Amino acid sequence: MDAFTAGLLQRIRAAETDLTRARETGDDFLAEVEQGELDDLRRLAAEHGVEIHA
Repeated sequence: MDAFTAGLLQRIRAAETDLTRARETGDDFLAEVEQGELDDLRRLAAEHGVEIHA
């Protein structure tokens, strides 16, 4: 796995964690921001053929 792929997957995991935390604490604004970040990272992964495993 190259550095780009590893970094991207790490950022996706962090965004997923942050999104979960925002939802659990009821922070709707932060949840919306994190969802947008996650959507962008997933799009970037798809554009570069990076598989995301749940």
